[in-house]
Amino acid sequence: MRAYWKGHLRLSLVAIAVELHAATTSASRLGLHQLDKKTGKRIRYEKIVPGKGKVADDNIVKGFELGSGKHVILTPEELEHIKLETKHSIDLAQFVDYCDIDPRYFERPYYLVPADEVSAEGYVVIREALKATKKAGIGQMTMRGKENLVAVKPCGDGLLLETLRYSDELRKSDKIFDRVPNKRPQKDMIELAEELIERKSGPFKPEVFKDHYGNALKALVAEKRKKGKVTEAEEEESPRPKGDNVIDLMEALKKSVSGKAKSAAKPRKTARKRARR
Repeated sequence: MRAYWKGHLRLSLVAIAVELHAATTSASRLGLHQLDKKTGKRIRYEKIVPGKGKVADDNIVKGFELGSGKHVILTPEELEHIKLETKHSIDLAQFVDYCDIDPRYFERPYYLVPADEVSAEGYVVIREALKATKKAGIGQMTMRGKENLVAVKPCGDGLLLETLRYSDELRKSDKIFDRVPNKRPQKDMIELAEELIERKSGPFKPEVFKDHYGNALKALVAEKRKKGKVTEAEEEESPRPKGDNVIDLMEALKKSVSGKAKSAAKPRKTARKRARR
């Protein structure tokens, strides 16, 4: 696998050569393009100015929007001047309990591996020290001219590096959560919800959850390639409560706890089977 970034991981005066590899892939997701219905050719977009028409690439500059259609124009030379020099190191400046990092800060995961056999010993020492202390190392690194805040923690036999958002990138939740009612629900309802959560609790197994839309899309594409047509799949309507749309929450919780709600999941399973034909 080709390394995304190469450099050094620094812990005080200790520096080891490392490589960064992407931990996620989008290869399993199908991308859809917009096509011309008559010719089957892809739709292309041109860069235009309203009232003027197409603009040559040489005349396109970057700018920061101030509002009301006003921009501060920035030249390539100005942007290059402030661009950070590629700093090929990750300096672990602070260590925190991993669970203390707000999940909203996590952005993208990467695998961090030793670059060679010489670096392997120091790499394992840092990994084991982080495991023993149950800490994550916080630092900064430069990728493609931009400085990123990162967290490094143990992951199996290796280290996981996650890029983090800066504090000013998060929206305040106060105004959004103002809509949430402050009135506390009945104690019995909370206890029923707690019991339901306990019954459905267990280790996280992501492989159990399937991308039903993605799988159906792949099957649809495969069928179109093979036959040139698609068979119609009958859609089954989800059971809806009769009468008012307002559901008795207490009654729904009781049924969920007693196991009577299991039958509601069966129609969807049947619909998926028909869609695969």
